[in-house]
Amino acid sequence: MCTPLRDASSHLPMFFSHLRNLTYPHHLIDLAFLVSDSKDNTLEMLSSMLGELQADSDPHMPFGEISVIHKDFGQKVTQDVESRHGFAAQAGRRKLMAQARNWLLSATLRPTHSWVYWRDADVETAPFTIIEDLMRHDKDVIQPYDLNSWQESETALALAETLDEDAVIVEGYAEYATWRPHLAYLRDPYGDPDMEMELDGVGGVSILAKAKVFRAGVHFPAFSFEKHAETEAFGKPSVDDLRHMEEMEQERKAREKEEKEQAERSERVNTLFQDAKTESEIDNAFVRDDMETKGKEQKASEDSKKPEAESVEEVKADKSSKAPEQEEQKAPEPLKNKNLKDAEEVSAVKPAKEQAGAAPDKQSKQRE
Repeated sequence: MCTPLRDASSHLPMFFSHLRNLTYPHHLIDLAFLVSDSKDNTLEMLSSMLGELQADSDPHMPFGEISVIHKDFGQKVTQDVESRHGFAAQAGRRKLMAQARNWLLSATLRPTHSWVYWRDADVETAPFTIIEDLMRHDKDVIQPYDLNSWQESETALALAETLDEDAVIVEGYAEYATWRPHLAYLRDPYGDPDMEMELDGVGGVSILAKAKVFRAGVHFPAFSFEKHAETEAFGKPSVDDLRHMEEMEQERKAREKEEKEQAERSERVNTLFQDAKTESEIDNAFVRDDMETKGKEQKASEDSKKPEAESVEEVKADKSSKAPEQEEQKAPEPLKNKNLKDAEEVSAVKPAKEQAGAAPDKQSKQRE
């Protein structure tokens, strides 16, 4: 939540009353203040009231990170109504206000922020649910009811063509008859409060914008941008402009990444070769590194094969130790075969003897 302050001591009590009543979780809201060109005690009073707020006994009351910046921009216009809203002072006053807003934003926007809520200190009435009410619409930039919110008109565009390059059109002045339709006259006070309308210019009283809008490069022009400045020029960039800014941001990140990689490569080369060497020496060094790498890989491969070879040798040794036992067990087999052969020879001889014995008997019978 960003709030620029200038001679705002009279508005701070009301502002802090609104802060305390916000229903959005306070610990998720970071507060950022820029005090500039003040002649009263705004800075001292702000510091005191912030201390009381953060030290509140209610555990839900303290906010997140608190940032208070003091920087002067040379604003000479006084804060009384006549001086602030005089036509002659508007162009210079708006440009300095834009500088203050941009300074505050650039100094306090964090990578963790998703939204940026701009809130003026002199807002008298606003719903306590203002932050979540606006978030619910999920728009890049959204603003509730504001007298300075308007839609562009053909009359205003034609008027801009006739003005000097540094001129700034401001609404509500007879000198610049723009005939623009204003949100104050377009809205139905009894209609749907969530009704949305497209706007070309916004006031700075209460603005909610996604943080990515500012990270893409959109800001509050502190110069005449299409003949407008500050918040009224904030809505001028088109959708195509935003898309182009996002593309440029992506290109920038890609370029930075490439430059970083090149720098790292150069640093590695410089670290390896601090002395001046010829190109051939550098090539030889790379070859040696490659050979060492291959040698380590080959050694690792051989080491992984050793357990397999050892297991094979163990198996062979086991088989050789079992071989004598098998031979001892097989030794009796030849004896058995020999006995069998002897038995066959005996059986073969025996019939021969029997035949020899039978022959005389036959002869004797013949003799008889």
